[in-house]
Amino acid sequence: MVSTVIIGSERSETGLPAGMDVLRRGGSALDAVEAAMRRCEDNLADHYVGTGGLPNAQGVVELDASVMLGSDRRFGAVGALRGYPNAISVARAVLERLPQHCLLVGEGAALFAQENGFAAAELLTDESRALWREQLLTAVDSVEGENTAAADGDHRYRRAALDLVRRMSPHEGPWGTINIIALDAHGELCVGVSTSGYPFKYPGRVGDSAVPGAGNWCDLRGGGAACTGRGELSMRGGTARTVVDLLALGKEPSDACRIALQETASLPDDYRAELRALALTPDGRHGGAAGQDGSVYAVMTEGSTGPELHPRCVA
Repeated sequence: MVSTVIIGSERSETGLPAGMDVLRRGGSALDAVEAAMRRCEDNLADHYVGTGGLPNAQGVVELDASVMLGSDRRFGAVGALRGYPNAISVARAVLERLPQHCLLVGEGAALFAQENGFAAAELLTDESRALWREQLLTAVDSVEGENTAAADGDHRYRRAALDLVRRMSPHEGPWGTINIIALDAHGELCVGVSTSGYPFKYPGRVGDSAVPGAGNWCDLRGGGAACTGRGELSMRGGTARTVVDLLALGKEPSDACRIALQETASLPDDYRAELRALALTPDGRHGGAAGQDGSVYAVMTEGSTGPELHPRCVA
């Protein structure tokens, strides 16, 4: 029997106990990841995942999520999903009920959720709406103009709207995507990723959380890995896949994460922000790396009474 373990990025502590309960009962890694992530998605105090997530530049919450299994590398994901609070469960349904596809986005993702009986809900809470409005008021001066085709004022208005998207920043406090990786008693690994994406993003933007090899990768020949932070960098660097490939070559989890993050450092990026990585091996070793000191991740084993925080190494 394999010793079960579940790990998660910052703020996963809300859900890890539910995931470990599943593993202790002999449940699958996939069940554990879904149970844990749903608790995080339903946490109204967390504005970077599920209900209460911060909206895009139009004031609409769009969710990205994915799950991947290590034994056969099956992958299911949704991107820019509107109106359904538990994106991780819809992503799992793509994996299990729509095996001819891996990723659904936008209206197609919402249609699939509806067809499969998922309950729709309003994702924008009063608090997240207030945060969005505050950013609107402070990020740009009053801009007015007629909707006149080809007029100079019209072009300036559109440039101002794009500038607004670029200038909006996350609110103070812990933020970012949530990663959860579980190893069950049968030796199966599952990686789950869920997020409402970068706050005030351009509508329709899909980040690394829904992209295999970027924000999520799982292969029993090496392990499972996931990323948080600047998703465009991990998409360009194939960061989660790089971590797992390094694990397969014998690197320790923390070192694999650190090396993968360092590979993105040479990529030119005018919007560079921190990227973090997390990894778990089929024999239960785990580790993480981040771009700044003091970063942590959470761990629970069968004997844990609660999530335990472990330091990430600095890339």
